[in-house]
Amino acid sequence: MNTIVSSPDKRMQDIVEKVKHGERLTAGDGEFLYRSDDLLTIGQMANEANLRKNGTDVYFIENLSLYFTNVCEAHCAFCNFRKDEGEEGSYTLSGEQMIEYVDQHIHPGVREFHIVGGHNPHVPFQYYVDSLAALKKQYPHVTLKAYTAAEIDFFSRISGLSYGEVLQELRKAGLDTLTGGGAEILSDQYRQKMRVDKANVSEYLEVHRTAHQLGLRTHTTMLYGSIESHAQRIDHMVKIRELQDETNGFMVFIPLSMQPKSPKAGIRRRNSAFEDLKTIAISRLMLDNIQHIKAYFINIGTQLTQVALTMGASDVHGTLVRERISHAAGALTPSGITREDLIWLVKGAGRTPIERDTFYNKIKVYE
Repeated sequence: MNTIVSSPDKRMQDIVEKVKHGERLTAGDGEFLYRSDDLLTIGQMANEANLRKNGTDVYFIENLSLYFTNVCEAHCAFCNFRKDEGEEGSYTLSGEQMIEYVDQHIHPGVREFHIVGGHNPHVPFQYYVDSLAALKKQYPHVTLKAYTAAEIDFFSRISGLSYGEVLQELRKAGLDTLTGGGAEILSDQYRQKMRVDKANVSEYLEVHRTAHQLGLRTHTTMLYGSIESHAQRIDHMVKIRELQDETNGFMVFIPLSMQPKSPKAGIRRRNSAFEDLKTIAISRLMLDNIQHIKAYFINIGTQLTQVALTMGASDVHGTLVRERISHAAGALTPSGITREDLIWLVKGAGRTPIERDTFYNKIKVYE
C-alpha cells in the first residue's frame, strides 16, 4: 500500500498496516478514524481496499422507484414522507394504478423496480402480496427489489405469519430481493430517541438473517447524521459485519446521509462533504466482508458521488426515476439521472462504468 501518504500519527500508521495486510479493523479503529481529520489517508486506505475487491469497476443499474402507499402507522422523527389515512396528500395505489404509473415512466432498459412505502395498517397483508404479483405479471422481466426489513416485520404483525412465511408468500408473488431500508442506526437507544416505532435492532437483523437462510441476497443501509454518535455508527457497521460473517447474504452497504426536513434548510442542518466522504471510506474499511459500498447520489449529490469513487465506493446506484422519500424531506439533488450522465460521472473519476443487474451480474462494460 505504498500509494498511501505517510501519516505521522502512530495509531493511523498501525491501521494503515492492518489494511495493507488485509487485517480486520476493530471497533476502536473505526472510532479513531472518525475522530481523525486525516481524510486523505482514510480515503486512500479505502481506495486501496476497494481496488483490491473491485478493481476500477463501478456499477449502476437502470431502475425505477415505486411507492404503493405513503400511509404509515409509524411516526419516525426524521420522516417527511409518511401520511395518516385521510390526510391531504395520502394515497394507496392498487396494482392497476401502479401499472398505469409504470407504463408512463418505464423504458426498455429498466431492469429493476425499487419498491418501498408506508406501513399502512388499513389494508391487509394480501394487498402487499397482490401488489407484487400484479407487477410481476405485467413486467416479468423486471426484478422486484421490494420492501424493507421493517416492512417485513410489519407484515408479520398484521398477518400473524412468521418472517419466513411472509417472505415465502412474497417470493411466490415475485419478490426477488429486499431493499436495505429500515436500518436507520442499529441502536435501541437511538431508535427510542428518534421515535423509530418499527422493527427494532434484533428484528431488523433477524429479517435479513431469515431472508439469507431462504436464499435471498439483500441490501442494507445506515442513515447517519442526526443524533447518533460515531461509536453508534461503528457499532452499526459491526452488527452488519457480524451477520455477514454468519450468512454472507448482503450484496452492498449503503450509507445514507440524513436530509433535513426542508429544502430551505441551511448548510449547518446538513452533513458536510467531509463527513459524507469519511463515512463512505470508513464503511469500506470496516465492512471487509461486503463486496460493495454505494455512494447514493440522491443524498450526497452527483459531484460528491464522483469523488467518493476514489474513497471506497464501487456503486453509484442507478437512474432511479422519481425518488420521493429523500425529496419529501430536504434533498436538493436530482430525483433521477440518465444512463449517459452516470457513465460520464464514473468515467470522470477514472473508473470503468459497469451496467449491472440487481445481483451485480455485468450487463455491459462501458470502456
